[in-house]
This record gives sequence, structure tokens and C-alpha cells, in this order.
Amino acid sequence: MDSPITSIKGIGEKTAMLFHRVGVHTVGELLSYYPRTYDMYQEPVTFANLKAEEIQAVAGFLRKAPSVTKAKRYAVTTVVLEEFGEYLHLTWFNMPFLKNTLTPGSTYIFRGRVQKKKGRLVMEQPEYFTPEAYEEKLNTMQPIYGLTAGLSNKTVAKAVKQALDGRNLNPEYLPEEIRMSQELAEYNFALQTIHFPVKWEDLLLARKRLVFDEFFLFILALRQMKEASELRKNECPCSPVKETQQLLASLPYELTGAQKKVWEELQRDLSGEGVMSRLIQGDVGSGKTVVALLALVCAVYNGYQGALMAPTEVLARQHGQSIREMLEGAGLSLSVTVLTGSMTAKEKRLAYEAIESGEAKIVVGTHALIQNQVRFLRLGLVVTDEQHRFGVRQRETLTDKGEYPHVLVMSATPIPRTLAIILYGDLDISVLDELPASRLPIKNCVVDESYRATAYRFMEKEIAAGRQVYVICAMVEENPELELENVVDYTEKLKKAMNPSIAIEYLHGKMKAAEKNKIMERFAAGEIQVLVSTTVVEVGVNVPNATVMMVENAERFGLAQLHQLRGRVGRGKHQSYCIFVSGNDSPDTKKRLEILNKSNDGFYIASEDLKLRGPGDLFGIRQSGLLEFRIGDVFTDAGILKAAGEAAARLLREDPSLQKEEHRELRKRLSACRMGGDGNVSL
Repeated sequence: MDSPITSIKGIGEKTAMLFHRVGVHTVGELLSYYPRTYDMYQEPVTFANLKAEEIQAVAGFLRKAPSVTKAKRYAVTTVVLEEFGEYLHLTWFNMPFLKNTLTPGSTYIFRGRVQKKKGRLVMEQPEYFTPEAYEEKLNTMQPIYGLTAGLSNKTVAKAVKQALDGRNLNPEYLPEEIRMSQELAEYNFALQTIHFPVKWEDLLLARKRLVFDEFFLFILALRQMKEASELRKNECPCSPVKETQQLLASLPYELTGAQKKVWEELQRDLSGEGVMSRLIQGDVGSGKTVVALLALVCAVYNGYQGALMAPTEVLARQHGQSIREMLEGAGLSLSVTVLTGSMTAKEKRLAYEAIESGEAKIVVGTHALIQNQVRFLRLGLVVTDEQHRFGVRQRETLTDKGEYPHVLVMSATPIPRTLAIILYGDLDISVLDELPASRLPIKNCVVDESYRATAYRFMEKEIAAGRQVYVICAMVEENPELELENVVDYTEKLKKAMNPSIAIEYLHGKMKAAEKNKIMERFAAGEIQVLVSTTVVEVGVNVPNATVMMVENAERFGLAQLHQLRGRVGRGKHQSYCIFVSGNDSPDTKKRLEILNKSNDGFYIASEDLKLRGPGDLFGIRQSGLLEFRIGDVFTDAGILKAAGEAAARLLREDPSLQKEEHRELRKRLSACRMGGDGNVSL
């Protein structure tokens, strides 16, 4: 399993480099590079039974040759099929050769995603087969893998098949009692079947076993970490200090009841016998940063340094600026140092010196804080913002820079409490479930694409009043195979549709960090009025002047992610609005998006999303912003997560250090696990 991927026949250095791009370096990593979905070839259906947004096959008689027209950057090949008065329009991009391949007077099987556009049924980029060729594929399941440019699905599937054929069977490591009670498949069967299932029932069994394993090993690793931290004495005791009262008195508002309660919990932890390990879960705008600053002030005035790690450079700089302003407003003279990757060598050197000498009392930064060059004189408290962006290991790396400092983790990702207790098993949990009274609720609407022109006029009206706008798209560049709004083309379209005096720019994850920072800073400064972006702004800057969030193809995002995006607006004194544009009119989509329309409460949305997601959604929309497991999904697999949590707790009660002989294989498996930098557990 540890052999390099080049040990597989047919994979040379060039192909290995492509595998490295998707995180696969060894045979073991290849085998746990699970398919993201499966292609299931089912019986063709009649035109009358076609359903929008589903992949289906139809039998079609070709009356005449396909027509080819030129459009923008590609050739468009079209065919119109008719069946008992029902019509289906087929379209292919950049495949003009089909004009000579598809013969008039013949019957073919066409297979692809059915869409409803302008009242008619459309199938774009469908596969095509002779009836005999389709018969061979009927009722088979083909794995579909995540790919990168140059790496084909065929190459991955072939490599996986060779790896499975050439390895020895893995010994079963789950205790028999757990396997039987949870009705889990044998490990080797699960591994073979997840890649090459024969039937749907087998696939469900295989997936359940691998999801359980992933959650179970993750929870065991967390519980062991928690035990280790619980045994740690408080090496950085922080007694209450008058300066926190001074800070509270200077605020232009009073803390909410929830904030006061959480601050009491933090003070109790900071001065207690053991080291603090606490998670603050709070919706966007619930005031997590103020509570964290109170803890940092308490630590500093007890003679320690405090560190706050943010997920983006722009956010780190913004945190640094707002902390300085709040401290100055309270008359507290503390040195706040910001450290990010894009700083010059000289700026970094000065920051390192200030941190090591202890001159820097509060240090705010990105991943740059965990570099080897960063040495603290006396680190007493570590705060990480947006927990899911930093894996358990990254958090540990930062805490290792002190003598067991206190750890405070903040997350705006709403997860139902029952799941949070399991997922953040190494942390105590505090919840900020109350928004400040001064905060105006965001007004929401869910609309179809016909509303777009009206939305543009509304956005122009807000801009004329001095406000700013976000527009979120699902993709970066045009993909003719998917009818999704993309950032680059959408920006051009918007410039033509809106007043030319309006400054419109785009932002996406493929841009260089410096370029992204520059755009975000210009938007924060009000120089850009409309920012068209991918979800890269999900954890962005605080722009109180932004009052409109428009999300295109909202059906393509998870509800928790849409709620996070909505949190980019409603941060100032002006009324804010969120427009969810759906490109799909199916009842299920409407039902999901209606949850967002009705509520601004992230915890309610998360629990409702949980109820809606079931076994049929195994390969549906993954929620971004949660710990990303290789195969498990915290929402879809909530039942398996709970079962794994209970099984792990029971096992550790019976054998806390897993020293029994029957747990030898499990012990080996657990020690071979790696907590990835992004929170993944590599199994």
C-alpha cells in the first residue's frame, strides 16, 4: 500500500505527476481515491417519461442528418428527435464529425442529462450508441473519478483495477462485534466494490463500510487527542483582569446574552486547572471575534502572547486592523503584529523578531504563523478562525509553538449540535445562538432565470444609493457541456447589461493570491461596486457596505454553503438582500431553497438540510465548509456518523488504550492514519 504509484504497470513519471495533482502518490492513496459518482446504464425511456435534471437514455430514429452551425468559439451540432408528438433536441459542442457519423434512417440510443430550456426538452453532449452496443452496457455501473487536465477517467480506472488485482488482501481490522452489530461488509469486499460495483445493493454495502471506517478512525484519533489534552495541566493560568472590563465598557453596544454566557465559559477555562480546548460555534454576525478578543486581552495582561490564525490574508489583515481599533478605543496600548505570506522578506523578518522577543503581544496571521521561523516567547492562547479551513494537525502545529497554550476555535459553519459533539470530539463546545439586536434580518427571495433583468435593475438602484453587490457563479470558465453561469463570461454579460459607469470585476480561486487580495481590498475600499465571484468569497472580508448577494445556479450549492455566502451581506446598518436564482424548477430544488427563503438561522437551516438528505443523495451536493472526508458526508451520513461515535465510545470504555490482542490490527490501522492539513483523515 505504501509503494509509489509508479510501481503500477503503465504508470510512468509523466502520468504519476498527473496523479500527484489529485493527491495520489502511493498505491494505498490510489485505492482510497474513490469514484465521485457512477454511470449507470439503464433501459431507454419514452420521451413522455423524460425527467428534467436526470441522466436518461432514449431510443431515437434519425430522419435526417445532423445540422452544424458555428457559434462563438465552437461548432454546434444539432438533431431533433420526435416520438408520438413529443420532441427532444440533441446538441453537441465541437463535434462536427457527427454529421457524417450518425446515419439518417438508423436508430440510435442517445444518453445524457435531460434539461428543460425555454419550454422544450434538451439533451446536451449526449453519448450515442447502436442498439447492440448499448445492450452490452445495459445495467452496468462505471466508476467516474475526479480528474485533472491530462488525466482521463480510463487511466484512473485501469490503474485502480491493476492495483486491486496485484495486492494481497488486507487483514480485517474492525472488531467482529462492531462489524456484526453495525451490519458492515468485509473490508476487502468493500474496497473492490466501491470502485467496480456489480449492482446498486453491493455499492451501498461497500460505501456504508468505508464511510463507517473513515468516521470511526477519525473519532478514535480525536478521542485519543482529547484524553491527552485533558491530562495536561494549565501551564498558562489566566486570572480575570480589569482590562477586559475596560474593553467591554468602550464597546458601542452591550454583549448579547449568548456572548456573556460564552465569555463566562472562557474565563472559567482560562483560569481552571486544565488547558482550554474550546469551539465557539456561531452564525455569521453573532459576535465571535469580540469574545475571542476578550480572551486574547485576558491572556496578554496575564503575561502571555496570543495568536489568531485566519484562513485568508485579507481576513487576517482585516482582523488585525479591527483589533487595533477596538484596543485603541478602549485605551489599551498593545502591540498587534500581522504576519502573512505575501509580506516582503524585510517585513517578515521584523515580524519574526517582534514575536520572538515578546514585543508582539497579539499576532494575527494566516498559515504563515505555523512556519518554522515563527518562534513565540511565551504563547498562552491560540485562536483559529473558521475551524474547517485548518485541519487538526495545523492547529496542533501552532499550539506546539508554546508550552501547551489554551486553544479557542471559532466556526461560522452551522452544524447540528449532535453532530458537532462527535466531529469536534477534542473540543468543548460553546454556541452563540443569538444575533445582536441592531442587526437587520436579511430579506431573501428565490427566483427563476426570468427574474434576472429585474434583479439587475434592483442592483443598479442599490448601487445608485452608494451600496455594493456580490454575484456568485458556480464555475470559473465556460464549459459548453454544462449550462452553468461562469465567472469570466458572466462578468462581460453583466457589464453589457448594467450602466457602463458601474465598476464590475471578477474573482476566482485560480487567480494568484496577490491578485485576489488586490481585488478584495479594492472591493472593501468601495472602488469595485459589483464583485462577480466563485465561492472563494465564502470566507472573505467584512464589507459592511455590501447589501445585495445574488447567487446564480443556487441549486448547485449546499444549503450550509449558501447560508455562508449570504453572510457576506447584512454586516452594516443598511437593509440587505439575498437573491437565489435557480436554473432548475424541480419540486425538490424548490423545497430545499425555500428553507433559505424562510429563515436566516444557520442552525435551523443545517438541521432542515439534514432531514432532506437521504440515501438517494449519496453523490449529490457536498457541503463545503465542513471537515472534508474522502467518502463520508457529515449531512448525508449523519446516521453512520452517530453510530461510529457510539461504537468508538463503547470500544474505548472497554479497552481505553486498545491494548487487547483482538485490537492489534485496529491499533496498527490507527497508527497508520494521518490527519491531513485540511482536516482529512487519510485511511
